[in-house]
Amino acid sequence: MCGITGFYSIKHNQFATQEELKAMTDCIGHRGPDAQGHYYNDYVGLGHRRLSIIDLSTDANQPMESHSMRYTCVFNGEIYNYMEIASELNIELKTNCDTEVVVEAFAEWGITFVNKLNGIFSICIYDKQERIMYLFRDRLGIKPLFYYWDGENFAFSSEIKSLLKISKIREGRQLNNIAISGFLNLGFIPEPDTIYSSIKKFPSGEVGIVSENGFRSETYWDVEGIIRRNVITDYEEAKLRIKETLESAVKMQLMSDVPFGTFLSGGIDSSLVTAIASKVCPGKLNTFSIGFADRKHDESEYAQKIAEYLGTSHHKYTVTEDDAKELISDMLDFYDEPFADSSAIPTMMVSKLAKKDVTMVLSGDGGDELFHGYGAYIWAKRMQNLGKKPIKRLIGGLLSISPSDRYKRASYIFKYKNKAHLKSHIFSQEQYLFSELELTRLLNGNIYVDTGVEQDYSNYVRKLTPEEAQAIFDIRYYLKDDLLVKVDRASMKYGLECRVPLLDHRLVELALNISPKFKISNGVQKFILKDILYDYVPKEFFDRPKSGFSIPLERWLQTDLSYLISDYLNSDIIARYGIVNYAEVQKFIKKFNAGHGYLYNRIWALIVLHKFLVKNERME
Repeated sequence: MCGITGFYSIKHNQFATQEELKAMTDCIGHRGPDAQGHYYNDYVGLGHRRLSIIDLSTDANQPMESHSMRYTCVFNGEIYNYMEIASELNIELKTNCDTEVVVEAFAEWGITFVNKLNGIFSICIYDKQERIMYLFRDRLGIKPLFYYWDGENFAFSSEIKSLLKISKIREGRQLNNIAISGFLNLGFIPEPDTIYSSIKKFPSGEVGIVSENGFRSETYWDVEGIIRRNVITDYEEAKLRIKETLESAVKMQLMSDVPFGTFLSGGIDSSLVTAIASKVCPGKLNTFSIGFADRKHDESEYAQKIAEYLGTSHHKYTVTEDDAKELISDMLDFYDEPFADSSAIPTMMVSKLAKKDVTMVLSGDGGDELFHGYGAYIWAKRMQNLGKKPIKRLIGGLLSISPSDRYKRASYIFKYKNKAHLKSHIFSQEQYLFSELELTRLLNGNIYVDTGVEQDYSNYVRKLTPEEAQAIFDIRYYLKDDLLVKVDRASMKYGLECRVPLLDHRLVELALNISPKFKISNGVQKFILKDILYDYVPKEFFDRPKSGFSIPLERWLQTDLSYLISDYLNSDIIARYGIVNYAEVQKFIKKFNAGHGYLYNRIWALIVLHKFLVKNERME
């Protein structure tokens, strides 16, 4: 797992200097503390920071040349089946690393080689003979890749901050108003946008080609393309195939030349990954969890029991509020653009804990999206079953006058502006964020109310259930631009590689084509995945309500973190940037202070946004 960066200038006009290339590479040194390397001429630059996982020798450092010396490669990620591909290539390898296989496979098969890869990756390969640069991002967007393109100059990197080391990009940056609207609605900025108009997220499942003819990209994998006309309707067949594929994925992803372990929260997904890993791992598996003094947010006792049952070497760290609060500033700054998922804080803490003993971990990300574990999927079905709008308005009105905060919060689900945006609306209200209706009053006239996300899945080869459509929305946006971003930045902050077996593309393609009745059965969510888990760990360990990996942010904003409201949501700050209406902000703050705690994430999103604006203004 590493960091990559580079540029290409069509007119050979020295778009970036050698010093800027080095600054770009140094800027992402946390992603690869073990080695660095550069390739540079007047119009092309490639930079790499290495976190050594496979083949720890210097022979595996990057940029790496192909055997023919025609191609130069920088690569972030892991290819789990690289030895199988090496056998198919039938060549004598000089190293024992996947980078060599990547560049030789490209040399042999061209851009179609990417279809053979099982892994997580962002790859850049430069053809010195034809003067063409190729970029590849993995199917699910697990590894990050950002780019800049102005029609003459192209630059890319694993993180936005690195691109801003090029003076022409930094000095010309402008805020993306559409991205601001999307952020306040979703809590993250969805692909392809970033907070800057000139910098984009390179789309997952795509190949980019940069040459003297310009820049273009094409899709090699997407969710729509893997949906089949017919689903698997035999339960035992579905269960067996999922179990076999998951065991294969975990076994492949345990490939490592450094110590490894798993994140174990005590929930369904991390417990399943850990159970399989402990079964195939030689010796005792390292597992890591954190606990909170606030019992409402603490699952560590469940993780401990599961670790004891599986016989892992378990490492637990109990987090104090002071520990977590110290990371607030890091969390707000480290994501390079507004990012409101406060669970990044415990994710950073468990990553820091794990790094003391291991360099690679497995996590359970993806299980909720693939097997319908979120409350949003229940709401998607309810909203369809309720039928006409007058009924929804009536229910919403009754809930809004309830004395219960829970029912008041639920009433917002029924208050949506556009039925075509129902999926993002359900998501935003499940996350306690601003609805589009609220944004029309909150945002000033120069900011468009537009989430920037596509939500019409009616053109798929089969008619999706409401739950399936909502899950695909999450896979395309929430999983990729929130959850995977959170884990990538939090783990790489400490030079820790995090792999995600549940997002092996073979498992994703299988899970999206089984009967949805196997995912929610008799009101039990993730039914088939839980059934598989119970083959490894007794069911009684999980007879409890679902709990998220979160911090007591609502209480903190009412107490020790209340200064963030006064520091960043005061009239001077809000007037300085002119993004939101101060009177509307005050209404939310007054309601929150009056006891409507469910508004805490709206307040938090506004704090995150304005703290970013202050930092961006101060950037040299």
